[in-house]
Amino acid sequence: MESKKIFIVLGIIVLIAIGYFYCYVKASGSMYSVANKLDESPFFMTTQPIIVKNISLPIGTKIIYEKQYFWEKYEQKKLLDEKDIFEISFKEVIYWGGVPISKILQFYNPKMIGFSVYPDFDKLNKNKETQFSNLWQSCNSDLSINVKDINDWSFNKKNILDIEGCGSYQRHFSEDIKQQRFLDNFYDELIKIRD
Repeated sequence: MESKKIFIVLGIIVLIAIGYFYCYVKASGSMYSVANKLDESPFFMTTQPIIVKNISLPIGTKIIYEKQYFWEKYEQKKLLDEKDIFEISFKEVIYWGGVPISKILQFYNPKMIGFSVYPDFDKLNKNKETQFSNLWQSCNSDLSINVKDINDWSFNKKNILDIEGCGSYQRHFSEDIKQQRFLDNFYDELIKIRD
């Protein structure tokens, strides 16, 4: 009788341990899925060349939108509203100001009207380098641009107001004269680029 009680108690302890282990695994799994949740942003892959945000987009370009409605997620069958675009990623580089770029990303802060342009300097032909491309390459980063019209992401110099930043050079460090001079010079070289 005594051994029977011991087996019952041990059985209960094992069941409790299995229950705790099961709960632990489920909780860990749910934390993993929350931390690594798939991006549900709606996107459209171009199947033919089109013009969006005043840029000629080649086939295979990924246009990513801000989600407006719960049913808008993952790949879309047709273009959504152009005003909701926040990123354009190119399958093959396109040229922006003579520099090959891989993507353009709108600023997240709605008070800032502009976007960041991401270069791919590995694709820049050495005989096509300019002072503008050399300055951009020297800061080794994306280029943040302030614009008048957020619906124009092309290299339209009439729309480009200023260079907000590139790498460690940032306009918000207004007391740093060296940074401001670099960005002023950079903007001047941008304006000199021939269309």
